[in-house]
Amino acid sequence: MIFNAISRSRAAFGTFVGQLQRSAPKSASWRSLCSKPHEAPAPTQAQRAGFKMPGYRPTEMDKKILVWSGRFKTKEQIPEQVSFEMIDAARNKVRVRACYVMIALTIGGCILMVIMGKQAVSRHDNLTSRNMEKKARLREEAQRELEMAASLTEKKAQ
Repeated sequence: MIFNAISRSRAAFGTFVGQLQRSAPKSASWRSLCSKPHEAPAPTQAQRAGFKMPGYRPTEMDKKILVWSGRFKTKEQIPEQVSFEMIDAARNKVRVRACYVMIALTIGGCILMVIMGKQAVSRHDNLTSRNMEKKARLREEAQRELEMAASLTEKKAQ
């Protein structure tokens, strides 16, 4: 029954789910899964004030990040405990700056590659010519080795 309902249209599936929901209160096992015990109401803002998170003791890296982000001028000005929100904001600011630096380096690298490519074209330097020169050099070396081997066999024969 489930697979037939799923394979039909979306409306048919919705009807099937609706039937299951309507029949759920009749079943004790379904009801036990859905029932929640009554709890005390949520604490108000005044009650939460006593449970405020304590300050966070920054590490040396956190201190550097706080200085880099411009939150403090020097490491000596940083108090012993700062809020986690302050450190989180400083980390986000440094993270964004690092992304900007990486974007600038990527663009700079692309421009450098274009310039180097244009210089290589003006020198008529390309992969095809490099491969042809390499193959010619390897052929010459192989020819020399054959000649050396032939001369050694001639000397042994004499």
